[in-house]
Amino acid sequence: ISYSLQILFPQNERDVFRIDKNSGEIRLIGDLDFEDVSLYRLQVDATDQGNPPLSGHCKVVLEVLDVND
Repeated sequence: ISYSLQILFPQNERDVFRIDKNSGEIRLIGDLDFEDVSLYRLQVDATDQGNPPLSGHCKVVLEVLDVND
């Protein structure tokens, strides 16, 4: 199975998350700031190597909390 990641909201945040295409593990690669963006909506797509290939997707919602307040 091969995984890919799309950021649905906000659309301008492309360099914050990365997904391992083989395991599906999502990692943070940028900084999160509650004052800038407090909610992210991601879509994870999974495709197998069958003939024909089958695919599915799920939505991941990430809420950023301001731990300083």
